[in-house]
Amino acid sequence: MPQQSAATLASQQKTTSLRPAGTLYRGREGMWSWVLHRITGVAIFFFLLVHILDTALVRVSPEAYNGVISSYQTPIMGLGETALVAAIVFHAFNGIRIILIDFWNAKYQKVMFYVVIGLWVVTMLGFVPRHLYNVFNK
Repeated sequence: MPQQSAATLASQQKTTSLRPAGTLYRGREGMWSWVLHRITGVAIFFFLLVHILDTALVRVSPEAYNGVISSYQTPIMGLGETALVAAIVFHAFNGIRIILIDFWNAKYQKVMFYVVIGLWVVTMLGFVPRHLYNVFNK
Protein backbone atom coordinates (compact mmCIF):
# COMPACT_ATOMS: atom_id res chain seq x y z
CA MET A 1 0.00 0.00 0.00
CA PRO A 2 2.76 2.57 0.74
CA GLN A 3 4.30 1.91 -2.70
CA GLN A 4 1.02 2.65 -4.43
CA SER A 5 0.59 5.95 -2.63
CA ALA A 6 4.19 6.91 -3.42
CA ALA A 7 3.57 6.20 -7.11
CA THR A 8 0.37 8.21 -6.99
CA LEU A 9 2.18 11.07 -5.26
CA ALA A 10 4.95 11.01 -7.89
CA SER A 11 2.42 11.18 -10.76
CA GLN A 12 0.59 14.05 -9.05
CA GLN A 13 3.86 15.95 -8.64
CA LYS A 14 4.60 15.51 -12.36
CA THR A 15 1.14 16.83 -13.25
CA THR A 16 1.21 19.80 -10.89
CA SER A 17 4.77 20.78 -11.79
CA LEU A 18 3.60 21.68 -15.31
CA ARG A 19 1.58 24.66 -14.08
CA PRO A 20 2.18 27.46 -11.61
CA ALA A 21 1.28 26.67 -8.02
CA GLY A 22 -2.26 27.58 -7.01
CA THR A 23 -3.63 28.09 -10.51
CA LEU A 24 -5.56 26.10 -13.06
CA TYR A 25 -3.74 27.75 -15.95
CA ARG A 26 -2.28 25.23 -18.34
CA GLY A 27 -1.11 27.58 -21.10
CA ARG A 28 -2.55 25.69 -24.05
CA GLU A 29 -4.18 27.25 -27.11
CA GLY A 30 -7.67 27.28 -25.61
CA MET A 31 -6.49 29.22 -22.56
CA TRP A 32 -4.46 31.70 -24.63
CA SER A 33 -7.48 32.22 -26.84
CA TRP A 34 -9.68 32.80 -23.79
CA VAL A 35 -7.24 35.30 -22.25
CA LEU A 36 -6.69 37.23 -25.50
CA HIS A 37 -10.43 37.31 -26.21
CA ARG A 38 -11.11 38.85 -22.79
CA ILE A 39 -8.26 41.38 -23.05
CA THR A 40 -9.30 42.52 -26.53
CA GLY A 41 -12.95 42.69 -25.48
CA VAL A 42 -12.16 44.92 -22.50
CA ALA A 43 -9.88 47.14 -24.62
CA ILE A 44 -12.60 47.55 -27.27
CA PHE A 45 -15.15 48.34 -24.55
CA PHE A 46 -12.98 51.11 -23.12
CA PHE A 47 -12.34 52.53 -26.58
CA LEU A 48 -16.09 52.65 -27.23
CA LEU A 49 -16.65 54.34 -23.88
CA VAL A 50 -14.10 57.06 -24.65
CA HIS A 51 -15.45 57.40 -28.18
CA ILE A 52 -19.00 57.94 -26.93
CA LEU A 53 -17.82 60.48 -24.36
CA ASP A 54 -15.73 62.51 -26.80
CA THR A 55 -18.50 62.43 -29.40
CA ALA A 56 -21.02 63.60 -26.79
CA LEU A 57 -18.72 66.57 -26.15
CA VAL A 58 -19.92 68.12 -29.43
CA ARG A 59 -23.29 68.87 -27.79
CA VAL A 60 -21.64 70.56 -24.80
CA SER A 61 -18.96 72.59 -26.54
CA PRO A 62 -18.10 72.33 -30.24
CA GLU A 63 -14.78 74.13 -29.58
CA ALA A 64 -13.79 71.57 -26.93
CA TYR A 65 -14.82 68.78 -29.28
CA ASN A 66 -12.62 70.21 -32.05
CA GLY A 67 -9.73 70.46 -29.58
CA VAL A 68 -10.09 66.82 -28.55
CA ILE A 69 -10.37 65.63 -32.15
CA SER A 70 -7.28 67.62 -33.16
CA SER A 71 -5.33 65.95 -30.35
CA TYR A 72 -6.09 62.61 -32.02
CA GLN A 73 -4.09 63.63 -35.11
CA THR A 74 -0.75 62.61 -33.57
CA PRO A 75 1.55 59.69 -34.38
CA ILE A 76 0.98 58.20 -30.93
CA MET A 77 -2.75 58.08 -31.59
CA GLY A 78 -1.97 56.54 -34.99
CA LEU A 79 -0.16 53.74 -33.19
CA GLY A 80 -3.14 53.47 -30.85
CA GLU A 81 -5.43 53.10 -33.86
CA THR A 82 -3.20 50.28 -35.08
CA ALA A 83 -3.53 48.53 -31.72
CA LEU A 84 -7.30 49.08 -31.78
CA VAL A 85 -7.64 47.53 -35.24
CA ALA A 86 -5.43 44.62 -34.14
CA ALA A 87 -7.69 44.03 -31.13
CA ILE A 88 -10.89 44.26 -33.18
CA VAL A 89 -9.61 41.91 -35.89
CA PHE A 90 -8.42 39.29 -33.39
CA HIS A 91 -11.63 39.57 -31.36
CA ALA A 92 -13.76 39.15 -34.49
CA PHE A 93 -11.86 36.15 -35.88
CA ASN A 94 -11.68 34.50 -32.46
CA GLY A 95 -15.40 35.11 -31.96
CA ILE A 96 -16.09 33.20 -35.16
CA ARG A 97 -13.84 30.41 -33.86
CA ILE A 98 -15.81 30.29 -30.60
CA ILE A 99 -19.09 30.07 -32.51
CA LEU A 100 -17.73 27.21 -34.61
CA ILE A 101 -16.55 25.37 -31.49
CA ASP A 102 -19.93 25.82 -29.81
CA PHE A 103 -21.95 24.61 -32.78
CA TRP A 104 -19.55 22.28 -34.54
CA ASN A 105 -16.79 20.35 -32.80
CA ALA A 106 -14.35 21.29 -30.06
CA LYS A 107 -11.72 18.77 -31.09
CA TYR A 108 -10.46 21.15 -33.80
CA GLN A 109 -10.01 24.13 -31.48
CA LYS A 110 -6.20 23.95 -31.57
CA VAL A 111 -6.14 24.05 -35.37
CA MET A 112 -8.76 26.79 -35.47
CA PHE A 113 -6.71 28.88 -33.00
CA TYR A 114 -3.75 28.78 -35.39
CA VAL A 115 -6.06 29.60 -38.32
CA VAL A 116 -7.27 32.65 -36.35
CA ILE A 117 -3.67 33.72 -35.71
CA GLY A 118 -2.83 33.22 -39.41
CA LEU A 119 -5.83 35.23 -40.58
CA TRP A 120 -5.02 37.93 -38.03
CA VAL A 121 -1.40 38.17 -39.26
CA VAL A 122 -2.45 38.33 -42.92
CA THR A 123 -5.06 41.00 -42.19
CA MET A 124 -2.65 43.07 -40.13
CA LEU A 125 0.08 42.77 -42.79
CA GLY A 126 -2.38 44.30 -45.22
CA PHE A 127 -3.46 47.08 -42.84
CA VAL A 128 -0.42 48.17 -40.81
CA PRO A 129 2.00 49.34 -43.55
CA ARG A 130 -0.59 51.47 -45.31
CA HIS A 131 -1.98 52.91 -42.08
CA LEU A 132 1.42 53.75 -40.63
CA TYR A 133 2.47 55.29 -43.95
CA ASN A 134 -0.56 57.58 -43.73
CA VAL A 135 0.11 58.36 -40.06
CA PHE A 136 3.77 59.28 -40.45
CA ASN A 137 3.64 60.97 -43.87
CA LYS A 138 1.13 63.77 -43.38
